[in-house]
Amino acid sequence: MDSLVAQIARKERKNLRVVLVDVNERSDLADRYQIDSTPALVLVMNGRVTERIEGRASASKIERMLAPHLVSRATPEATS
Repeated sequence: MDSLVAQIARKERKNLRVVLVDVNERSDLADRYQIDSTPALVLVMNGRVTERIEGRASASKIERMLAPHLVSRATPEATS
């Protein structure tokens, strides 16, 4: 999943900040975001978890999760 997330992070670098966390070293963050298994992808907006995927996920599943939250995916009508 790391390489998939890295690809999406590069593609959406203007709209998205990706942080890779080693939960063994940062158990405080694992507790804070309730990460019980890895890999895990947690979308945090304004300090709150809005979406999460635990376990392996395809690029399309990750993109579907992120799409509603990315400005670049908004329709022209939504941005005017």
